[in-house]
Amino acid sequence: MNIGEAVKERILELCQEQNISINKLCNMSGVTQSTVNNIISGRNRSATVSTIKKLCDGLGITIEEFFHSDLFKDLEQELK
Repeated sequence: MNIGEAVKERILELCQEQNISINKLCNMSGVTQSTVNNIISGRNRSATVSTIKKLCDGLGITIEEFFHSDLFKDLEQELK
């Protein structure tokens, strides 16, 4: 798994845990629907830390909590 896939899976996981839709997450975080859709669809494989922080704020979690997941262990090397 690469970092983009891990971020996507973590966003979906957190939305499911909080029983909210992607659309509601966008409204709660102030991140545009198109930005989140691009992350979820894989068109954007490198979400900025700033975007992730805004999503975390909307979810009411810290950025540390976002990355505290097994999804981020053993990621593929990004340099090829």
